Amino acid sequence: MPPHSIGSGTISFGLVSIPVRMYTATSSAGVAFNMLHAKCGSRIRQQTYCPVCEKTVDRTELVKGYEFSKDQYVRVTDEELKALEGEASKLIDIAEFVPLDKVDPIYFEKTYYLGPDKGGEKAYRLLADAMTASARVALATFVMRGKESLVLVRAAQDGLMLHTMYFADEVRSFAEIDRGQSAKIKDGELALAQQLIDGLANAEFEPERYADQYRQRVLDLIDDKVEGKEIVAAAPVAPRAQVIDLMEALKESLAQHAPTDKKPPAKVTRRAEAKAEPAPASAKRAQAGRK
Repeated sequence: MPPHSIGSGTISFGLVSIPVRMYTATSSAGVAFNMLHAKCGSRIRQQTYCPVCEKTVDRTELVKGYEFSKDQYVRVTDEELKALEGEASKLIDIAEFVPLDKVDPIYFEKTYYLGPDKGGEKAYRLLADAMTASARVALATFVMRGKESLVLVRAAQDGLMLHTMYFADEVRSFAEIDRGQSAKIKDGELALAQQLIDGLANAEFEPERYADQYRQRVLDLIDDKVEGKEIVAAAPVAPRAQVIDLMEALKESLAQHAPTDKKPPAKVTRRAEAKAEPAPASAKRAQAGRK
């Protein structure tokens, strides 16, 4: 089944307008839990309560308020906020093109795929190919769900991707955090550290080599509980000893990683999938809840 578009927009590129459709590129794969009443096992319901009126308030009675002083609020309506979006709500207005390696990844927030909308195929293809050839990405502004965002559009995988980004005033300064500038590096330690990095280096990023081990353990635990098996608590992981002699630790690390055959970590699979019989229904629901 093809992905479902979550919205549309127009990339403004000089005098060129490119109609595009936006698609979610990623999704969280965490295991979702519901909150239950421990006494009866029923799923609880969260209610909105007003302590002044001492009653539960329906969502239709709620309005937005901004606290400008202690316990002092100014009310703002959805219509007022919508009016501030104006015509920019559909326009991805490119301001400049910059090299990708000049953009610090700390600014990246979320990723979307962009595909051409009806009539925009040629202009879309032209922009994607031109950006690939110039090795540059586009910085633009775009209003999403009522919030103005700084976005980066880049050519990748033979198409265009859009990354929402944090504004400069949303990124905290690193300057006031101790980064070990006063530490004294001994002769040979830097060379050994570089040698260790070289021994663990790979020419390509291969995300399929990695899997969420914790999520797998949670799903295995759920399967065990559904099947009524006895749960045995895992032994605590022994803490690593504090490094006293950095040079000696580097040498031991190099010795451990002397064989440079980079075998990928074993991938984890649902234990239920490895069995011939189907997974229990409850475990399937738990797995579905994380999608």
